[in-house]
Amino acid sequence: MSGQRTPAWGTLPGALPALLTGTPAEAETEVLVVGGGLVGLTAALVCRHHGLAVTVVEKRATTSPQPKARRFHVRSMEIFRELGLAQVVHEAARDLAGHDRMAAGRTLAAAGLLPLWRPSGPGGPEVEPSPEPPCLIAQDTLEPVLREAAVAAGATVRFGAELTAFEQRPAEGEVVATLLDRTDGRRERLRCRHLVAADGARSTVREACGIGRSGRGPVGEPSVSVYFRADLGDVVRGREFNLCQINHPDTPGALASVDGRRRWVFMTGGGTAGRDWPRVLRTALGVPAPDLEVLSALPWRAEMLVADRYTHHRVHLAGDAAHVMPPFAASGANTGIADAHNLGWKLAAVLRGRAAPALLDSYDAERRPAGWFAADQSSRRAQAPRDRATAPDPTLAHPYVLAAGGFQYTEGALAAGPADLADPEPVTEFAPAGRVGTRVPHRWLDERRIRSTLDLAGPGWALAAGPATRVPDRLTTPGPYTMDLPVHRIEADFLAPDQLLLLRPDQVVAWRGTDPATATAALAGLLAGSRAAPGVGERTG
Repeated sequence: MSGQRTPAWGTLPGALPALLTGTPAEAETEVLVVGGGLVGLTAALVCRHHGLAVTVVEKRATTSPQPKARRFHVRSMEIFRELGLAQVVHEAARDLAGHDRMAAGRTLAAAGLLPLWRPSGPGGPEVEPSPEPPCLIAQDTLEPVLREAAVAAGATVRFGAELTAFEQRPAEGEVVATLLDRTDGRRERLRCRHLVAADGARSTVREACGIGRSGRGPVGEPSVSVYFRADLGDVVRGREFNLCQINHPDTPGALASVDGRRRWVFMTGGGTAGRDWPRVLRTALGVPAPDLEVLSALPWRAEMLVADRYTHHRVHLAGDAAHVMPPFAASGANTGIADAHNLGWKLAAVLRGRAAPALLDSYDAERRPAGWFAADQSSRRAQAPRDRATAPDPTLAHPYVLAAGGFQYTEGALAAGPADLADPEPVTEFAPAGRVGTRVPHRWLDERRIRSTLDLAGPGWALAAGPATRVPDRLTTPGPYTMDLPVHRIEADFLAPDQLLLLRPDQVVAWRGTDPATATAALAGLLAGSRAAPGVGERTG
């Protein structure tokens, strides 16, 4: 490959040499996902959910050996619910079930549990934000679950395979990737229709595309995460926690529970050079811990950076490749999972000829502002847990807004009218009302509390109809992208009796109004790649 056909080609920075000798083997897939972490594996699962052929390549030999992300918000669990995996994930997380409290003290031995946070005011205790509870599960436990599920769903998942170069071919509508098998040195080419870059914060794909990043940059001081084993089950019994703030003057930091008994991560300031980690840890724990074993000490520094573009022709960034943020809101992995969910249905609609290619422009229009919002909120939550509990910042987003995907898209695959734009979703309170550009509010639809309003859409579109609407059980959109639209009659406090809500495959409200013909015209316009259609945005109630 010469690299002269289009500037969207590159030999990836830091990659092993990929000079071709002879003609390498060549294969095809619809979507190539680069990166086999949480976001890459979720992207593969979403693609298979929508019937796409997908290949995942990951240069590492196996999934992450580090706990890393541990808290998965209700919106991530709703996505796993749609994929049929929520119960599997909850089962894998059983060791940390109930470990949802925060603690603080001079040492772990002296720490006490902090008051359990309860919402007040709008979105208060009476509101159940989701059909799925949040989940505490270490990344090194979750990734194998997702890998196994992706393979079972029909994805090709290749660990030990490195992307070394790629070329975008606009005329042919494809990307040609060069892969290196790191076990036997074999090189091959893989043709795909789209490439999803989920290759992490130092994304070589992002660099090869020439995409810059903007944001605050480093946030706070350098830190170290010390991953260790010690049987502390007796020490924490009756005080099980998610995160414990350690206030010892010699070893201040935070202790994160990985499995609630034997695996832990201690996060503290400073570097790694010359530090006696067993002594530091025993001081922070306040107990001898004779079986303590340090597994790793990884230096890091929190950053807030968001890619200036999420899409470059047929390459799309997701997860840390698109945004990095401090861990203080546990939003990094969750935001990446939402990226994959948003992108997957759009790729499927375009590749299956059910929508115009312009639909994919909405990925950047929607997810880049969402990534910036999550990164900004995470950066502003730099207070210690005790300080946040006693003196919360009233300008911060309500925790449920972050956890339940409450960010409102204002541009993208939406058909909003003037009345919708005049009624934005609040941020400092959790008050979902079925506004355009937001995830449809959760309400149970049956007495057994099995079926949620979130189950109405996905993997296809749906129309939620109030009980007084006059609309058939199924509508058909006008061409050129004809689609049957199922209608679900429901009773919910956020839906007026004569109102209709057009729900996208990712459960986002795309339009609301009262006229069925306007609903199908709105959908036809969105599938054709327009942001609005004649009459779209009409709304009552």
